[in-house]
Amino acid sequence: MIDETETIEEFLTRGSADVEEAVRKAAAAEILPRFRRLAEHEVDRKSGPHDLVTDADRLAEQRLTEVLGALLPGSVVVGEEAVHANPATYEAIRGDAPVWIIDPVDGTRQFVHGDEGFCTLVALAHRGVVQASWTYAPVPDRFATAVRGRGAFLDGERLFAGPPAPGRDLAVATSHPDFTTDEQKHALRALWADGLAPRPCGSAGLEYLALARGELDAVAFSWEAAWDHAAGLLLVEEAGGAHLTLTGEPFRVTGGNTLPFTAARDAATARRVAHLLATGG
Repeated sequence: MIDETETIEEFLTRGSADVEEAVRKAAAAEILPRFRRLAEHEVDRKSGPHDLVTDADRLAEQRLTEVLGALLPGSVVVGEEAVHANPATYEAIRGDAPVWIIDPVDGTRQFVHGDEGFCTLVALAHRGVVQASWTYAPVPDRFATAVRGRGAFLDGERLFAGPPAPGRDLAVATSHPDFTTDEQKHALRALWADGLAPRPCGSAGLEYLALARGELDAVAFSWEAAWDHAAGLLLVEEAGGAHLTLTGEPFRVTGGNTLPFTAARDAATARRVAHLLATGG
């Protein structure tokens, strides 16, 4: 078991490219061959009609679990599909071992409907702190990476989100109404205000990438599953952005956050959106 963050930093220096290669190979082997070719028996429902899982999700996660665990001995894996099968495995995020957090197909609904707006998300966390992330959009073949303290990159180019342009409405992606409680809907309704332009979100990972690129101003999300947020939040942080919960604290991948929460391309925007969510306007 690793007990020094420096050891993880050393691993990332020598092994980050190996993680990227593993993600690319998993997508090439298990995801892309099924894109727009899914048979009916390859798609299942989990908690409801909008919560879908496919053979691509399951098999890509299995492949990544095997490869990433071997790359970093002593690490554990928390994957979306494995947690669905055994919720107790989620507790590893709160443990002392380095943990790989995997969403094999973020945006499964889009994937099932033949929309290219999906991605594969991998993050490496240790004792509740995300140390590195990999975001891969396989159809356009775009790869974003971030390492804590070393910046965020898209296809090798440094990302800087920067502040929103003055004088225009803030573009905000929000949780889809199908996935919110009545109380959360009430909080999110505060974003339908002068100076903001909210819309339902797509793939969380791609929304975070849009933030890091300065193409989106903020997100407001009502759920805290680590596989949806860990990779993207580090990407946004390393591009100069910020994230806040309703209590004014940063989002914690270990859970227990006051929801909804926001991430934004700069700290001032994060504070503005968090204040609206907390006060109802």
